[in-house]
Amino acid sequence: MSPLDTGGQNVTRVIIVRHGQSTYNTEKRIQGRSDASKLTEKGRSDSSKVGKALSNILFNAIYSSPLQRAKDTVEIIHHELAIHAEQSAVPQTSDKLMEVDLPLWQGMLSTEVKEKFPEDYRTWHESPHLLQMSVKDGEHTTEHYPVLALYAQARHFWQEVLPRHQGETILIVGHNGINRALLSTALLISPERYHSIQQSNCSVSVLNFSGGLGEPVQLESLNQTQHLGDILPSLRPNHKGVRLLLVRHGETEWNRQTRFQGQIDVPLNDNGRQQSQKAAQFLKDVAIDFALTSPMLRPKETAEIILEYHTNINLELQDGLREIGHGLWEGKLEKEIEQEFPTELHLWRTVPAQVQMPEGENLQQVWERSVVAWESIVQTALAKQLKTGLIVAHDATNKALLCHVLGLSSEHFWNFRQGNGAITVIDYPLEASGFPVLQAMNITTHLGGGVLDKTAAGAL
Repeated sequence: MSPLDTGGQNVTRVIIVRHGQSTYNTEKRIQGRSDASKLTEKGRSDSSKVGKALSNILFNAIYSSPLQRAKDTVEIIHHELAIHAEQSAVPQTSDKLMEVDLPLWQGMLSTEVKEKFPEDYRTWHESPHLLQMSVKDGEHTTEHYPVLALYAQARHFWQEVLPRHQGETILIVGHNGINRALLSTALLISPERYHSIQQSNCSVSVLNFSGGLGEPVQLESLNQTQHLGDILPSLRPNHKGVRLLLVRHGETEWNRQTRFQGQIDVPLNDNGRQQSQKAAQFLKDVAIDFALTSPMLRPKETAEIILEYHTNINLELQDGLREIGHGLWEGKLEKEIEQEFPTELHLWRTVPAQVQMPEGENLQQVWERSVVAWESIVQTALAKQLKTGLIVAHDATNKALLCHVLGLSSEHFWNFRQGNGAITVIDYPLEASGFPVLQAMNITTHLGGGVLDKTAAGAL
């Protein structure tokens, strides 16, 4: 497991929230750094719900954008925290949490921008890192790259704030764009993939840092909206494509014991079956069109339990989704491997892409077979115009697939947490050239832990 899975004393937990729904959101206007937009009644109500959802967490610091829609959101959250918690940090603003600067567009309707700036609008959606605006300041004209500037701003925020709060828990309330940039710069996701991470109004995302920017970091969850009454994040407007629900199997006894499973066919334990039943209940009203699973017992049983509410779906087995082969490590406790293979285990925890499991697989082999299987699933679904699929697999498989979805190499394997029974939502556009969108990751609220993942941080 990753050292960040254990939530040690020196881990800095950062909870990122997007402001509540604003008047410009409802009018479909470009907000940027305009401060004319205000929270709607729904925005205020949802901000209160966020505060309640976070009320069992003690924050050492709270930061927000100085723009009014974010300030109002954080004030409402802070009010709820003060009611429910013994103490709470006082919110402070940071200009480095300002929204993306789109000076030529702000205040305009999206449809107006599309009509007046068709080429730039296309660039914004297809290659956001290349969007360029010529901004006049008196006699001088400067070339402004909004997304690249936003990523630099996000890096500066992390470099300034993380050293102050080592081992603490902080709350950030920002905007759609800056939140994406904060997440992307932490995880080293390219600005080209700016639109590949979703941030819904009043959503909650959780990052765990081992140190400063550039040191190991883990995305514990992304874009949770269940506290707002949403089962899953809404599809983007005009979405045409396929939605994949990627689930990690329920808990096994070996997960709980931190015993390496790999390709040994360990069944679910009672808690794992309960987790699967809770996932089934959570997804029962979601229309599922097809389902695939790794052929191993633990994901297959998880999938079968979820599909008890979807009796018309035929469960297919996909061998490429099976767990990593740990070879001689399989069946051993983590502490036993530490004694027998100390160098290899250290490398596995720090640079997993460089490890060849003794008589087992390496991550590149897992990557190749799982991505081939995944892409085949996506292309088949798009060709058949299927809308929603259930995919049940394993910790290592899911993490490799998340790297693939976000354009990262297997070196970033530990950047993602996958709890037993957790649900991840990935949308693929119909256009072959479009990047997939990670709509939500590692949803575990249905398992009873609130916004934090309380599942066992067990071995693979």
